[in-house]
Amino acid sequence: MSLVKMSALLDKIEDNSYAVGSFNVSNMEMVMGAIKAAEDLHSPIILQISEGRLPYSPLALLGPIMVAGAKNAAVPVAVHLDHGVTMETIQLALDLGFTSVMFDGSKRTVEENIAMTKVVKKMAAVYDADIEAEIGRIGGSEGTYSADELITTVEEAKYFADATGTDALAVAIGTVHGHYREKPDLHIERLREIASVVSCPLVLHGGSGISDADFRRCIRGGIRKINIATSSYDAVARHIYNRAQEDRHASYFDFSAAAAKGTYENVKRHMLVFGTENKVK
Repeated sequence: MSLVKMSALLDKIEDNSYAVGSFNVSNMEMVMGAIKAAEDLHSPIILQISEGRLPYSPLALLGPIMVAGAKNAAVPVAVHLDHGVTMETIQLALDLGFTSVMFDGSKRTVEENIAMTKVVKKMAAVYDADIEAEIGRIGGSEGTYSADELITTVEEAKYFADATGTDALAVAIGTVHGHYREKPDLHIERLREIASVVSCPLVLHGGSGISDADFRRCIRGGIRKINIATSSYDAVARHIYNRAQEDRHASYFDFSAAAAKGTYENVKRHMLVFGTENKVK
């Protein structure tokens, strides 16, 4: 139980029957709510924070809370840096005890992405930590790209995975970060083709807003890790707003409980869709 590596959760999935949820958190209440959902469902979980959110949640402050939450959990919890861009942030996450880090080189050329991912791989090896990388470009809050750029090719996925030895690979199959402006057109057949030639676990970014049916299609197609951020933040904001509407004298502690509850409900709902209930033996 307790703090584990990302690979300990993902490598055991061999039959495309479920995927592990990786949930972004930005404060103590979100950590508490997410872990409680995992414990109540006897589910493995990955806690993560994106480098882009660090102006609101400094890594030096939130990171130790995430690691402490994992160490004290009754279920296996991996702690992950999402969309790491700078080597300084990646190094800090490793120093703090994160069990995996993502290097996002998707805005670079393939060769630059490979070279820098290999550097991060060596950095993580010193801490016996895992890495995640990204090939292809996922739209939305992380960038805006044309339809063709949003789809990872089979050839580049295999080339990249073989060259870097990454422990997990995020691929672009038509999802976007943040809110969807229209129904996503997911390229499940491309996903299956990539999964057939890439041995490491595949990751789905841009999970918030995808239908339950599409989540399950992605899992059957080879996705083993699914990132959820925006819908959790929306759930927290909604619960706090509703609490304020219910009682204009609500205290800080009422709002703290609302934030934890909003996270709990969103994480639990997604875990049930992802099929991780009772996967902790």
